[in-house]
Amino acid sequence: MSIGRVVTEADPAFEIEVPVAIIGAGAAGLVAALSCLDAGVEPLLLERDPVPRGSTSLSAGLIPAAGTRFQRAHGIEDDVETFARDIQKKAHGQAEPTTVRTVAENAGRAIEWLADRHGLDFSVVHDFSYPGHTHRRMHGLPSRSGAELVDRLRSAAEAAGVPLLTEARVTTLVADQSGRLRGLVATRPDGTEERIGAKAIVLACCGYAGNKELVRKYIPELAEAVYFGHPGNEGEALAWGEQIGAELRDMTGHQGHGSVAHPQGILVSWAVIMEGGFQVNVEGRRFWNESSGYSEAGVAVMGQPGSIAWDVFDSRIAGITAQFEDFRQAQAQGAVISAETPAELARLMKLPEDAFPATFDEVARLKRDGATDGFGRNWQGVAPLAGPLCAVRVTGALFHSQGGLVVDEGARVRLAGGGILPNLFAAGGAACGVSGPEAGGYLSGNGLLSAVTLGRIAGQGAAAVAATD
Repeated sequence: MSIGRVVTEADPAFEIEVPVAIIGAGAAGLVAALSCLDAGVEPLLLERDPVPRGSTSLSAGLIPAAGTRFQRAHGIEDDVETFARDIQKKAHGQAEPTTVRTVAENAGRAIEWLADRHGLDFSVVHDFSYPGHTHRRMHGLPSRSGAELVDRLRSAAEAAGVPLLTEARVTTLVADQSGRLRGLVATRPDGTEERIGAKAIVLACCGYAGNKELVRKYIPELAEAVYFGHPGNEGEALAWGEQIGAELRDMTGHQGHGSVAHPQGILVSWAVIMEGGFQVNVEGRRFWNESSGYSEAGVAVMGQPGSIAWDVFDSRIAGITAQFEDFRQAQAQGAVISAETPAELARLMKLPEDAFPATFDEVARLKRDGATDGFGRNWQGVAPLAGPLCAVRVTGALFHSQGGLVVDEGARVRLAGGGILPNLFAAGGAACGVSGPEAGGYLSGNGLLSAVTLGRIAGQGAAAVAATD
């Protein structure tokens, strides 16, 4: 079966016609559908799986936004300009500037709209900070899980009456001889095809991180890492974009992670590190500046013997992190071990009983002195670890790609030669994100930031095209 094709037909004919077709029912697609419907146009949402889940379900479900009422309720003063600077600073000034401005300005509005219009009970993570964020601005649902986020979005779409066609894998986009997109072809599980015409199309089918060939091409350092995204992220949007002449950017950009419990395969929040924990390799030694961020941690951990590391923290930090459903699952499955002393913990981790306690003591000294270590991590004001001590065996992972189709402020796909495709929109992993071309450019929450924010804008824009066409 061919995927990612664009065909040109002199007089395209379709079995059904819809105003807007949205490809993909993860966070980006579901938000686009709700936005489109709220604008008065009924979209058709197409999903390749039996139940919408996508990469969103595997995330922590947190969306950064500035200046929200949820922040103000906790006395957090934040603004769009600071948020945009934080995004660009983490990306070393290399993020696509139009998209940075667009998502920073619209993220808060999108979250408050989802709360007010569709009943999603967001709150801000106010008890610890994420690397790179000047203020505490990560917003999530009560379980702090992506599974809850996508389930609540799906429930909202069902309650609003959004038509959803599942087990419909879009393989082909159909254009007329003028180059305008007129519809698509979806393949069903029995091999039959459905031709669906649309006045506007939204690509919300994520990126290419599930395509091993493309990962080896663009992110070879993570080619053998655990893939912690949806297997359907095979790069169709990029293939369609290339054939249409769309502008692609930052194809090497991605979100990695260096804290996936192994072998359990459960995400362990980076809060265990940012609240005062650290990582060691199987030799019991630290190997990098853990405060840099969890995305670059993927490569750092994969570079260690056996591609294995240990997160080391304490029961105080475990109590903070227990607000995350994933961490509670890791505890339930025995991934989190504990001991009263560094020597006892080293025995449980099966690490050298001289090296690990020495590393632990060195971290304690750095904290007492408020010093910066040889890796560049500043320990000033960081709380010491106290028994019971905790540890989780982790490995590196690839979550999703961050490069993709460049969009304008209206989430319309831009052409490499200039101009836009007026009825083609992109959001989430299908669109070029705001992380630049490197793993280190990923600011916590960037993935869902572009999914939710660009999803809402794309839905509004598609509805406007369909209403006037």
